[in-house]
Amino acid sequence: MKRILMLTTGGTIASEPTEEGLVPAMDGRLLAAYLNGLAAENQLQIENLYQLDSSNIQPEEWQGMARAVASRFQQYDGIVMTHGTDTMAYTASVLSFMLRNIPVPVVLTGSQLPIRHPLTDGVENLRCAFAMATSGRAGVFVAFDRKIILGTRAVKVRTTGFDAFESVNCPYAAMVDSTGLNLNEAVLQKPSGDFQLEDRLCDGVILIKLTPGLNPEIFDMLLQMQYKGIVIEAFGAGGLNFVRRDLISKLHKVVQSGIPVVVCSQCLYERSDFTIYQAGQKALESGVLQAYDMTTEAAVTKLMWALGQTNRPGEIRRIFETCYAGEVSLT
Repeated sequence: MKRILMLTTGGTIASEPTEEGLVPAMDGRLLAAYLNGLAAENQLQIENLYQLDSSNIQPEEWQGMARAVASRFQQYDGIVMTHGTDTMAYTASVLSFMLRNIPVPVVLTGSQLPIRHPLTDGVENLRCAFAMATSGRAGVFVAFDRKIILGTRAVKVRTTGFDAFESVNCPYAAMVDSTGLNLNEAVLQKPSGDFQLEDRLCDGVILIKLTPGLNPEIFDMLLQMQYKGIVIEAFGAGGLNFVRRDLISKLHKVVQSGIPVVVCSQCLYERSDFTIYQAGQKALESGVLQAYDMTTEAAVTKLMWALGQTNRPGEIRRIFETCYAGEVSLT
């Protein structure tokens, strides 16, 4: 029997209908009652961390989750965490950075329908999460629709479909079919050292989606608002406008002021490459950092995590030139 800790944080899977819509109301004990014999097959311990719609999960909750895992993982073979789907990808990404070299599986899951609903996907998602939690493979993962995704590669791509999450720019870490849990050894990470809890975060990071005609003066306002880091979703492989509205010159001033600027692509798949076009090369000259094939969720949370460790531009650059949890392909 495996020792499994189930941490609950709320989300649709634990929601009940009210006059104001679905509200997280069920605790872990009630959720576990829907697992039938699965709970009996493992030594299951349940702890309720939060009872929140995941729209209300913020950096303070991320730190609480990371600290809960860090203080308990040595007593268990794996950890399952229930979570709302809307911000699950952000949580999975940031936990991947904060729980450095976690030696046990930490598997996030949830559902598109409450577990009490007769057509719920919650039970199946929990069963798959338990399968991964008992696999002995280290790391942070998302389990959804019989797929296991690295925490730094999960993106929610559908609002209602049961196949709500995809692994972006990375194969699935595992798949569940009639033969059971099939692990992809090429994707799975191995700890590179001793476990470290690195839970300091900077919440002064903003994400900007570039649109044609965006006024560069918006970045002056962001500096006045004392933001500490900026992530930009640029066009295509890394395009930034510099004709008439010279965004690149403005970003150069931002970087010179000590504020790191990370640029990723608005395209969901494939990598950005700033060496291809003139606009991209000008952006590199301005000092921005490339996100390459990182998801937006990973880029945002990695910058929040990096700024929690240091405010030195050179060290921030080094962090973004390092792959910590499978979040980026550096070639």
